[in-house]
Amino acid sequence: MRAMAVVSPGPIERHPLRLVALPTPQPGRGQVLIRVEACGVCRTDLHVAEGDLPAQRSPVVPGHEVVGRVVACGPDAQQIQEGDRVGVAWLHATCGRCRFCSRGDENLCLAPRFTGYHEHGGYAEYMVAPAAFVYALPEDVSAVETAPFLCAGIIGYRALQRCGIEAGGRLGLYGFGGSAHIVLQIARHRNCEVAVVTRGERHRNLARQMGATWAGGLSDPLPHALDAAIVFAPAGDVVPQALAALDRGGTLALAGVYMTEIPPLDYARTLLLRTHRVQRHGQHARRRPGAARLGAAYPLAHPDRGVPAVRGHRGAAPPESRAYFRGRGAARLRRPDVTARPAFTRDFWYICAVTPEMFRGKLLIAGTHTEGRP
Repeated sequence: MRAMAVVSPGPIERHPLRLVALPTPQPGRGQVLIRVEACGVCRTDLHVAEGDLPAQRSPVVPGHEVVGRVVACGPDAQQIQEGDRVGVAWLHATCGRCRFCSRGDENLCLAPRFTGYHEHGGYAEYMVAPAAFVYALPEDVSAVETAPFLCAGIIGYRALQRCGIEAGGRLGLYGFGGSAHIVLQIARHRNCEVAVVTRGERHRNLARQMGATWAGGLSDPLPHALDAAIVFAPAGDVVPQALAALDRGGTLALAGVYMTEIPPLDYARTLLLRTHRVQRHGQHARRRPGAARLGAAYPLAHPDRGVPAVRGHRGAAPPESRAYFRGRGAARLRRPDVTARPAFTRDFWYICAVTPEMFRGKLLIAGTHTEGRP
């Protein structure tokens, strides 16, 4: 099969993603073989490609926002059958034995395996995954529009739950990308006032169009103290300012899998008299109902609008690529025939469309932010 693999991590300008031919994997015990329909492009994939996250295998095929079809089942693969439509997310597997798994907190597992990091992911024609860790998906949803929910939806929804915002509360979002724009819609549905802190007037305008009550930059004064806030940007220097923006007793959730160094905190100014809670919820989802049904539970529009259309340093992505973008949304990679007709063809959806020019143009995730910091 053809795949895009990271052979040697490094700056994206050096082309760490390479088109390679790999053996089509075979499902082992408890696993299923999935033919990929679409895979979201996530900021974490960039961290893997550039080596921000220490390499766990080489080569490795990134991609953890996968929608596909089960084409074969290994021995003892339960509850999943050949022909089922499934999704695969970042959490590939857990040990099932440590104290955290035993109490139901498998996202804190001491020996987790992650899709597109420890195990090959969805930048390929096929992939394998444990049947116990795939998500059953309905037949009547678009693979391209569903893919971002496998990371952006999961991370955003969990961060929203962890920050503890109540209906009608005041919520701050730092960074405005795939996860944040989904969270904004859910929060507005709950009648929350939402302030969005992000760089670039284009992002701020989009936030206002989607219902934000205020949008500005990191140095702009907020109109009011926040009951809760979520930091999606991987910029540690945002954290003290987000803490300072909280009202007494407020909660700050840090949503990223990676973040630059957090500077020293002014204890008296940001913590002593405020009794904040800081939630580092992690990017590893439990296998519980939630984000997979966001589209049904909330009137979400365009789950792909969190990231601007990908542009290279000389303009738009090359027309010969098979990377598909909708509006100003997140990037997903798909087979060209997925939405045209249900039957598969032998056409390969060219994940080589994930080019250095795209990353240089700030293609980040269908799941976090767009520019390295708000």
